[in-house]
Amino acid sequence: MRRFVISLLIFPLLGGGVVQAQERPDVLFISVDDLNDWVGVLGGHPQARTPNMDALADRGILFTNAHSPAALCNPARTSVMLGLQPSTTGIYGNYPSWMEIEHLAELPNLPRLLRENGYETYGAGKLFHGHTFSPSGYLGYNDPSAWDAYYPSVTRQIPDEIRPHDVPANGNPLTPYFDWSAVVADDRAMADGQVAAWAEERIGAAGDKPRFVAAGIYRPHLPWYVPQRYLDMYPLEDIVLPEVPPDDLDDVPLIGQQFQEGTSMAPMELHQWVVDEGRWKEGVQAYLASITFADAMVGRLLDALERTERVEDTIIVLWSDHGWHLGEKHRWRKQTLWEETTRVPLIIVAPGVTTPGTRSARAVSLVDIYPTLAELTGTAAPDNLDGVSLKPLLEDPNMAWDRSALSTNEFGNHAVRSERYRYIRYYNGNEELYDHERDPGEWANLATNPAYDEIKVGLAKWMPVSEAEDALFLR
Repeated sequence: MRRFVISLLIFPLLGGGVVQAQERPDVLFISVDDLNDWVGVLGGHPQARTPNMDALADRGILFTNAHSPAALCNPARTSVMLGLQPSTTGIYGNYPSWMEIEHLAELPNLPRLLRENGYETYGAGKLFHGHTFSPSGYLGYNDPSAWDAYYPSVTRQIPDEIRPHDVPANGNPLTPYFDWSAVVADDRAMADGQVAAWAEERIGAAGDKPRFVAAGIYRPHLPWYVPQRYLDMYPLEDIVLPEVPPDDLDDVPLIGQQFQEGTSMAPMELHQWVVDEGRWKEGVQAYLASITFADAMVGRLLDALERTERVEDTIIVLWSDHGWHLGEKHRWRKQTLWEETTRVPLIIVAPGVTTPGTRSARAVSLVDIYPTLAELTGTAAPDNLDGVSLKPLLEDPNMAWDRSALSTNEFGNHAVRSERYRYIRYYNGNEELYDHERDPGEWANLATNPAYDEIKVGLAKWMPVSEAEDALFLR
C-alpha cells in the first residue's frame, strides 16, 4: 500500500531531490534489553542462536562496531530517544527520569517528533527506561504525549512476569534479582509475548497515515526466566565459557578496578559465587536461552510485517541499549567502559537505501539513530543533536568515516571507540588503551606506553570538553 502526504513543505526524498507530495515510510523500531554482541552475525559467542536477527541483518545493513552512549538503561535510552549524549543530558544513572528535568522534558523526543510531523505512533514494552510491568501497569520514564497508544498502560494491564515460586531459584545468597530458571509457560504468556502480540496488531492494522511502531523486548534482561525449551537448546555440558585470563585486571588502574567491583548488585561477589559454586555454565546457558527467546519475539514482529502490504515501505531498526559481562573482566552485570558492555547490535533496513546483506565496521553510536530516522522519514530534526545521520553509511558502508563512538559511565568517565582502538579516561585522569586489531579481548592496557601517545590525543578529541551537572541533583 502506497501512502502520500500532501504538504506545502518541501521534504527531501530518501534518495535525494525534493517533491511536494512525498511517500513517507513506516518505521518498525525494535529494542532488545541488555543484549551484548552474542548474536549470530556479530560472532560474540559461538553458540548463540538468533536466526531472526541474523535474517534481518541479511535484509539490510549490520553495524559491526556500534556502541551504546552508556552501559546502563536510563542514560542509554534517554540518549537514544533524545539524540543526546549523557554528558549533554546530565542523565548518568537510572535516576531520575528525564521527564523530571524541565529543559529535557521540553525537548522533542523521537516518537513525539514523528507524531507532531504526521505519524501515528504506537509503543509497547520497555522503550524509555523503567520497570516494564507492575500491578498498576507501566512504570517507566515515558512521555504520554509521544504516543497515540501505549501498551501496557494503567487502563490495559498485563500480569506480572511469570516467575518461580522460590526466588532466587539459582540459590545465590546475594540478591533475588540475579537469577535464572525455567518457567512453565507458553511464549504468549510471557510479558514479552504479550508485548509482541499487541505490537503485531498495530503493525497489521489498516490505515493510510505513516506509522511508527516501537516494541521494547525485555529479555535478556535479568532475571533470566524463560520456557524450558529455550534452555534445552543449549545443553549444559556443551556450553562454551568466555575466555578470562586470571590476571586480566592487573594492568587496569585502581579506579577502573573500583568501578569493576563497586557498582550495583555486588558484581565482584556475584562472579566469585558463580565461580566458587560452579554455576558459570548455568549462567551462560540462561543468558543464551534468554537471547534466543528474545529473538523469537523479534521473529514474530517481522512475520507480522511480512503479512502486510506495507513491508516494502517500512524502515526497520533493531538495537540494544547496552551489553553485558558474563565473567569477562571478572564481572557479571553491565555499567563499565569495556567492550562487553558498550558494543551492541544495530541493524537497519531502509528500502531503497540499504543494500541487503551489507556490513559496516565504522564506529557508530546509538545517538545516531535519531538523526538517521529523521532524515529517512523526511522529518526536520532539531539542530541540537549530538549524533549524526548514518544515511551516508547506509548507502556506502565502507566510505571514509572520521568519527568515533563515545560511551560514558557516570560523571567524568568516558570511553572512545574508533575502528581500531578503545581509549578510556576516568575522572581522575587514569587511562586505558586497547588495540582491537591485536587484542580483541582488551587484555593488554597500552595507555602507559609512550608509543601510543599520539593515538590517545587523537581519540581524546571525541571526549566532551564540558559536562552537564548530574540531573540527580537538579530535581
